[in-house]
Amino acid sequence: MNKKFIDNIDQVIVGKASVVNKVLVALLAEGHVLIEDVPGVGKTTLAKAVAKSIDCSFSRIQFTPDLLPSDILGVSVYNQKELDFVYKKGPIYAQVVLADEINRASPKTQSSLLEAMEERQVTMDGNTYKIDEPFIVLATQNPIEYEGTFPLPEAQLDRFMMKIRIGYPEMSHELRIFDKIDNQIKAEDLLPVLSADDVLEMRSKVNEIHMSRELEEYIFNIIRATREDHDIVLGCSPRAAIAMYKASKAKAFTENRDFVVPEDIKHLAEDVLSHRIILKPEVKYKGVTGRSKIQEIISRTRAPLMKNM
Repeated sequence: MNKKFIDNIDQVIVGKASVVNKVLVALLAEGHVLIEDVPGVGKTTLAKAVAKSIDCSFSRIQFTPDLLPSDILGVSVYNQKELDFVYKKGPIYAQVVLADEINRASPKTQSSLLEAMEERQVTMDGNTYKIDEPFIVLATQNPIEYEGTFPLPEAQLDRFMMKIRIGYPEMSHELRIFDKIDNQIKAEDLLPVLSADDVLEMRSKVNEIHMSRELEEYIFNIIRATREDHDIVLGCSPRAAIAMYKASKAKAFTENRDFVVPEDIKHLAEDVLSHRIILKPEVKYKGVTGRSKIQEIISRTRAPLMKNM
């Protein structure tokens, strides 16, 4: 099933199997993904292709400075026939939600996603409405150095299980893109290879993946190192540890293993943890990034040996 999913999306996002696999990991680990990259590398196409591949409802929310929370969550409209207000659900109720250019909306609008992302529900007018599973938010943003953007606050960033980059394609892959131009398959034309029930079944299997106590301690040691590092103002929260735990089990599942190995944790650490730490300003001026700092922490944190698994 994993290979079908990746191969299907490869028809429209050429040569990015590792990126697609990370999105699948987040989907199976009940997480959300923030995709930060320059324009034109396929962020929006990837989100559409994921929705089509798992045969789930899809909505796209184009974030702009004038977007309001009600444009996302919905609004109560007065019904003259019933002499009462009727709640019209917003686009957040799709199973796959593309929050396109999320950092172009105001912080107030960005924060309207918090409850939906964390609790899989929306509270309006004192009533709570559940969102159908599987539910995943795939948010895109251009780098914050670009004009007209609002950097996501820490509370919002912490809701994303992963922050990933797509990157430019390699030359061989870009040539494949040229070959497909005349007979290009669009994301909308993809056929589903998984159903919502398949995803939910795979999630239940992910929960059965074994992680040893030594690896749990390894995750904790990495998290604790971010809190004690002298270059970091704010380290990773307990939510980050939970995300690392769940994502590592999902990664093992995609590798057709029923147990987690240290490489699963190391492979995902940058994507899961780098956006959850805040570096001191003087450190950033020296060129240190969240990703490079997590790399450094991983390199100096001793991983347990496989014989102890």
